[in-house]
Amino acid sequence: MSIAYLAQDGEHQQIEWLGGSVLQVLFDGVATQGQLAMFRGRYSRGSAAPVHAHANEDEMFVVLAGEGVFWVGDERHVVGEGGSIFLPRNVPHAYRLTSERVDLLTICTPAGAEGFFREAGRDVTLPRPEGWALTPGAMTEAASHHGITILGPPPTEG
Repeated sequence: MSIAYLAQDGEHQQIEWLGGSVLQVLFDGVATQGQLAMFRGRYSRGSAAPVHAHANEDEMFVVLAGEGVFWVGDERHVVGEGGSIFLPRNVPHAYRLTSERVDLLTICTPAGAEGFFREAGRDVTLPRPEGWALTPGAMTEAASHHGITILGPPPTEG
């Protein structure tokens, strides 16, 4: 028998993420019995993920608003509002968001990637530690604990 999960907008965990943005954890492994994790990020222009690959999960993006450049291996794609991307595990990828504001939905199957975001990021309901920042080193360290390999810095727009 499955157990349903329901949460209202203000009940989602919020994690400080790229460029000071907020990443909402909509579903995690506890809520979905490990089947998937889903996140909603509201970003500003220039927010960028490093080139990385997931060993344990497939990753999907849906651009709810705005536009960004997504790299899949050596391929560069501009993806706008309503666009979607499916990335099987072990495929190197990255993105750089190019609109003033971008609303991005991220889905990972199975669950597990939420551990990376929680470890590298910062729960905004907790006091901000002095000097805290989401650094490449913090991301690389957290990634190594969650089956993600950081392969390089975010690509430039070109």
